[in-house]
Amino acid sequence: MASMETLAAFLGWCTLINIGMLMFASLMLVSMRDSISKIHGSMFGLEDADLSRAYFQYLAQYKILVFVFNLMPYLALRIML
Repeated sequence: MASMETLAAFLGWCTLINIGMLMFASLMLVSMRDSISKIHGSMFGLEDADLSRAYFQYLAQYKILVFVFNLMPYLALRIML
């Protein structure tokens, strides 16, 4: 079984990697919005308003998952140690 310090380090790195992926996805959506929307719109037959809603929902749900499953357990372990 992993020690508490190892688990805290693991969750810390998971948090950093996931926040980096969230920032990358956000920057790609902001900077390449037109080309990404055109590709996804033609692939899935969605309008721009539906795509905007889907992009926002994806980023919001990813952020919540990172906070709940990576950041909060990491902070709880750091408080315990």
